[in-house]
Amino acid sequence: MAASSELQLDHLPSDPLLHVLSYLSFRDLVHCSYASKRLNELSKHNPLWKRHCCKHWLLTDADRLQRGLSWHGLFKLYYSDLGRYIQYYVVLKKAWEKLKSFLQQRCPRMIVSLKDGATEGELDDIEAQIRCKLPDDYRCSYRIHNGQKLVIPGLMGSMSLSNHYRSEVLLDVETAAGGFQHRKGMRRSLPLTFCFHTGLSQYVALEDAEGRKKGESFYPCPDQTAQDPSAIDMFITGSSFLYWFNTYVNNVVTGEYPIIKDQIFRYTHETGCVATTGDITVSVSTSFLPELSSVHPPHFFFTYRIRIEMSRNASPDAACQLDSRYWKITTSDGNVEEVQGPGVVGEFPVMTPGKVHEYASCTTFSTPSEFMEGHYTFHRLVNKEEVFQVAIPRFHMVCPPYREPESRTQKASTSHTTPNDNDGKDDDDDHDRGRFGGLRGINISALEGSRCPKFT
Repeated sequence: MAASSELQLDHLPSDPLLHVLSYLSFRDLVHCSYASKRLNELSKHNPLWKRHCCKHWLLTDADRLQRGLSWHGLFKLYYSDLGRYIQYYVVLKKAWEKLKSFLQQRCPRMIVSLKDGATEGELDDIEAQIRCKLPDDYRCSYRIHNGQKLVIPGLMGSMSLSNHYRSEVLLDVETAAGGFQHRKGMRRSLPLTFCFHTGLSQYVALEDAEGRKKGESFYPCPDQTAQDPSAIDMFITGSSFLYWFNTYVNNVVTGEYPIIKDQIFRYTHETGCVATTGDITVSVSTSFLPELSSVHPPHFFFTYRIRIEMSRNASPDAACQLDSRYWKITTSDGNVEEVQGPGVVGEFPVMTPGKVHEYASCTTFSTPSEFMEGHYTFHRLVNKEEVFQVAIPRFHMVCPPYREPESRTQKASTSHTTPNDNDGKDDDDDHDRGRFGGLRGINISALEGSRCPKFT
């Protein structure tokens, strides 16, 4: 019966069989190659593998010609080297290419700081050195680029405020391994970034330990009220390396993070956080500074950047000068405070048609979320008696989710996340999506698994 079935298959024309094979995944094509001699020959048809080379490795005709291989041979070559990362490779490769294209145009000096990818053997050696497995999404990214040289500005964003400056370098895997943590409270954590000025690092948890979940990225935050040095709270910045890195890249390339003096500044702009009064538009972006914040005692430090712009089409008679500011500040526990004062950070900017004035300020709260709104008072230059107010839109400041250490709670599942303001739930949700929404539209669980077929 089997021989008869095989004979019938052998007599079928190639075109309809190839059409059927074109719908199969690369794994199913490999499995078909074992079914019969005829399918073995057809499953290696070059156009079938061109689709999979483009889909899984982002290869082009130029790549194939450079290698001098068939599409089937080229797929086998890449799979033998990167097959374990096939569910991550396309997402991370695209993220790196988008980031490099953006940097080439806006921050060209950062391009030269990127290091070539690490080899599989080098990553294996690091695992042997630290005696811990690296996540596959982390390894995949480091196969593409092994972090950056230890230079300023750092690839993972900067922040500057008064006499405080931070710029985070994406560490290469060798340097990161030197900072691998064995001490209580930070066990099995590997640094991802480092700032020379503050000593700040983001870490990735390589195993479930001390209240952390494997793959999570976080900023450690020592408990200043505890005598136990291992009592370390965590500001969570991502659920996995893939999530963390792709979200950051998305914020950079979409313009969510502004570029200031060739540096990426990690300010987030809330959707709709813009107010126009007459010829003047005010917009606000915010940032949370973990290095100046703590969970215990509750002390959450935020900086905000305000852009004031007068329309180019405004009449010259509309020129004006800022006199004072008024703030209404509402914390997540319902407390309201009103603040009024002269100028903005000691300045009294003059606005003329087309003029833009930007400044940064900061504030601290004992609650992890709050919102501010208010107005500026201006007077016209041609008539100082003409005084008017310009609205400042409501903007929210929300710290990342945080988790207390297992040593304090004695419950590994206990975690605290930032509450939403009752009056601004939708805005808070948008803010969270802005920080952690870089993978919207990409269903990682729907990507093909990592089972390794045997190629013939």
